Amino acid sequence: MDGFTQKLEQYAELVVKVGVNIQKGQVLHLQSPIEAAEFTRLVVQKAYEAGAKYVEIEWEDEASTRLRYEYASEDTFDYYPTFKAEALEKLAAEGGAVMHIKVPDPELYRGIDSSRVARATKAAAAARKGYQQFVRTNQLAWCLIKAPTRAWANKVFADLPESERVDAMWETIFRMNRVGEGDAVQNWQNHIQTLKDMQAKLNEKNYKSLHYRAPGTDLKVELAPNHLWLGGGDTNRAGVYFVANMPTEEVYTMPNRTGVNGTVTSTMPLNLNGRLVEKLSLTFENGRVIAFDAESGREHLESLLDTDEGAKYLGEVALVPYDSPISNLNRVFYNTGIDENASCHFALGSCYPVNMKGGAELTQNELLARGGNSSLTHVDFMVGSNQMDIDGELQDGTVEPVFRAGQWTI
Repeated sequence: MDGFTQKLEQYAELVVKVGVNIQKGQVLHLQSPIEAAEFTRLVVQKAYEAGAKYVEIEWEDEASTRLRYEYASEDTFDYYPTFKAEALEKLAAEGGAVMHIKVPDPELYRGIDSSRVARATKAAAAARKGYQQFVRTNQLAWCLIKAPTRAWANKVFADLPESERVDAMWETIFRMNRVGEGDAVQNWQNHIQTLKDMQAKLNEKNYKSLHYRAPGTDLKVELAPNHLWLGGGDTNRAGVYFVANMPTEEVYTMPNRTGVNGTVTSTMPLNLNGRLVEKLSLTFENGRVIAFDAESGREHLESLLDTDEGAKYLGEVALVPYDSPISNLNRVFYNTGIDENASCHFALGSCYPVNMKGGAELTQNELLARGGNSSLTHVDFMVGSNQMDIDGELQDGTVEPVFRAGQWTI
């Protein structure tokens, strides 16, 4: 077995055993681009070896997806097949697991009317609201992972000869997932513990607010009362520990919905469902976005903010040091699941109820009353850099440094 094949085997085993942490007799729903068929089959094999009862594959083809936006009738973009949403909800209710190889082409919708994509995205979110409740309260094991596609590799590694780009992407995915040096599963156990240690420190601090300062950014973010910092992974309702994003370098919590004031400017491009938004800026007053702009893709940002009222508020605050494995690759990946782990970031839209003590048991209205946010969307955007300073205000009013020049000070 050559070195590449060995790493591919390790990676497949890692996402099955650590990512979704498949249990004997469990059903796995696996969403994958058709370009990743070879790797997907390896994941299927590892899932069955781990004891899965059944693995269902939902193949995705971006070329076919684009055809819909080019040729479908205008009155069809508010439709989403309810049977798909109901199937996922039933799978979650019955204790299944979900893995998604999520690698959208950053240029997929170039030239497409952004309103069509926005309407279809909103229709899907509305239909899948019940399923998303399982996801956002971590009731099921779910995991987002990466595998190269030609379009994505061409965008990220445009500086390399075309024949080398997919291989370069594979090696980068292995590296950021700690595959190739020793036991990948053990590497991840050590990494998870590091994130848990920082999570414990932040929960002990129990900051009242965080104040961000950087070029184009001066933002004060109150944290929700009884907020909880999380990082690494979490335990589902069956008591199984899983890691929802691979790779992951963040610790994250819940902002107070109406306690965000000031302006923030992004530091990396945002791939918004196949539409790029670059250098976005948002101004908040009492939690709500009151002004926005972007150097490019402003219309896509506007569509996101118009999803519903909750899309104009923050649902997540996440901290990632500038000196971290993905950031040190010095490359923009045009993939939120990776870029968010190279940079401090925020998310517009729905909060994760698990970021509040007892939050998973609250109704939507109760969550809103306690400072959480509710929306059909949840979109992360990156704000971190080596010029980012963050101060934390303790409950007694004392202010202390949390980040200086993009690095932890606690």
